[in-house]
Amino acid sequence: MKRISLFLGLSLLSLALISAQPPKRELRAAWIATVANIDWPSRGAVGHSEAQKQELIAMLDTLQSLNMNAVVFQVRPTADALYYSPLEPLSNWLTGTQGTDNDLPYDPLAFVCEQAHLRCIDVHVWLNPYRVTNGFKLESLAPGHIYRQHPEWFVQYGDKWYFDPALDETRRFLNRVVADIVSRYDVDAIHFDDYFYPYRIAGKEFPDDLSFAAHPRGFTDKNDWRRNNVNLVIEELQHTIKSLKPWVEFGISPFGVWRNIASDPGRGSKTKAGCQNYDDLYADILLWLEKGWIDYVVPQLYWEIGKRVADYEVLARWWAQYSYGKNLYIGQAPYQLGNQRGAEAWRTPNEICRQIRLNRTIDEVQGSVFFSMNSLMANRQGVCDSLRADFYSTPALPPSAVMTEQLMPLPPTDIALSGHTLTWQSQDTLAGTHRYVVYAFPLEEQADFSNPEFILSVTAQNSLLIDEPDRYSAICVTELNRYKQESAPCILEN
Repeated sequence: MKRISLFLGLSLLSLALISAQPPKRELRAAWIATVANIDWPSRGAVGHSEAQKQELIAMLDTLQSLNMNAVVFQVRPTADALYYSPLEPLSNWLTGTQGTDNDLPYDPLAFVCEQAHLRCIDVHVWLNPYRVTNGFKLESLAPGHIYRQHPEWFVQYGDKWYFDPALDETRRFLNRVVADIVSRYDVDAIHFDDYFYPYRIAGKEFPDDLSFAAHPRGFTDKNDWRRNNVNLVIEELQHTIKSLKPWVEFGISPFGVWRNIASDPGRGSKTKAGCQNYDDLYADILLWLEKGWIDYVVPQLYWEIGKRVADYEVLARWWAQYSYGKNLYIGQAPYQLGNQRGAEAWRTPNEICRQIRLNRTIDEVQGSVFFSMNSLMANRQGVCDSLRADFYSTPALPPSAVMTEQLMPLPPTDIALSGHTLTWQSQDTLAGTHRYVVYAFPLEEQADFSNPEFILSVTAQNSLLIDEPDRYSAICVTELNRYKQESAPCILEN
């Protein structure tokens, strides 16, 4: 075999939009929820490091076997940490008692970053911005918890405690937490879900009269002021993240309805949801997308196609209309599969498959995030079998990060085959090599870099064992940088 290098330009990156073929670019992810031990660690593994590691490895192996390329890992459920933080104590969901360590000390976030990246799975780090307690009392907080240092920063609503979103101190502290994570860990994204101001409790107002009186910032309408409190921290966090590592993305997974059409005839969705981001959670997602304060959005569309008050299809198309050029993924609910109390759609296999088919007919929808990992581990209604055999039967590269400047990586060099071992070298130093894509084109097949069926492997190594190399007319390697942009190929041609 002889070595040649080719630069194929934009055609290399085009997507194959054939209905029977999965796309080459698509986010495929799952949430790992740690609050209340929903997904991890299991209650039996709380406090036990080796058991926790084995559970994480099993989850990451499952994602890899499904050709999934990202995990959303919850590391700050209640102003605590599932990593070694200088600012907040280790979580009681991890160790059993907040502020104490496991039997064998280890850093779960560092472990997930290492193990996920070995499998070419991106790590989106999931934080809750304001919640401090959830199912436990203040007495359970660790002695060094920030609440014990500054109780004046916090308010109680219902049976839970929260940072006061109105305070400059809250925003500064949250920015410190995020800056610490981005600085010290090899994460690919910072991710918030739908919990900003808490969901309303009937008959109770969030207790912020004093804060509104003390810090009105020129607002006379409390609802506008509350939205501005959240807007400020979102804008600040985007700056904090990008100033440290510009390739780290910032994404939000909001409740699925921004506003009903009755509340906003101009831009509201044709829904009748009992909760709205803008009016109840004070999260103006559309503003954040329009201003470029977030890089992607994952609306939680945990309803079925055809649901009367919140139709999955109506909402998927609505979010596509209002994504403002940012990456749009859909949060989907395999946990609903087989729910005997739910709609008939969830009892009839397989609503998730129907939704993925629909997603792929909407150009702006670029992938799925599944809630949650345990549903995939349980393979509810055979959903993983369908993903493996059909929808995710080929590898997929994550969508490129939204950027104002194109930072294309250089192609690999020095590609060579010795026996069954393919090797190559990287020459990209712009943002650091993230991973490589190895294509193999069988004899008599036309080379088509847009077809993921020809992707032999996505790897973090610069070598790969090739079975029966003589079967291929060409073997090619491209490079993905930290922005998920793909280089031209270096080609070894027969």
